[in-house]
Amino acid sequence: MKRKRKGIAAALLLLGILLAFAYVKNGGPPDVTQGLPQVQAGVYKKITAEEAHRMMEESNNYILLDVRTPEEFAEAHIEGAVLLPDYEIQDKAKEQLPDQDATILVYCRSGRRSAEAARRLIDMGYANVYDFGGILDWPYDTVSGGIKKE
Repeated sequence: MKRKRKGIAAALLLLGILLAFAYVKNGGPPDVTQGLPQVQAGVYKKITAEEAHRMMEESNNYILLDVRTPEEFAEAHIEGAVLLPDYEIQDKAKEQLPDQDATILVYCRSGRRSAEAARRLIDMGYANVYDFGGILDWPYDTVSGGIKKE
């Protein structure tokens, strides 16, 4: 009986070694997601005002999103910006920003609300969201009441 147990133990040990060798040789466990569509989750991307400005100069294919209050927006904003206050993103983003793959450049006054808004948009499924902080750090032109300020 003992001899039979030793034989079984040796066979199991050998089987385990062979399986471990095959595992290492093949690079680990099999990819069970192979053949399934891959979904790229959005990632929070913090960029500088200069990087945002360069993106805006190189392409017209973006949404410039101001997440401040209507009063702040009226006082001064970056030309071409769309106003969607941070406190309305959850309720109105799908309506105002229907393309979840669009490049969205987000700003606020100092950078706190834009960071929160960008993360919220990413959580909602938007894939290309860039937070470039606050208008206080924007060294380029702004508009107010239709008048360009320099």
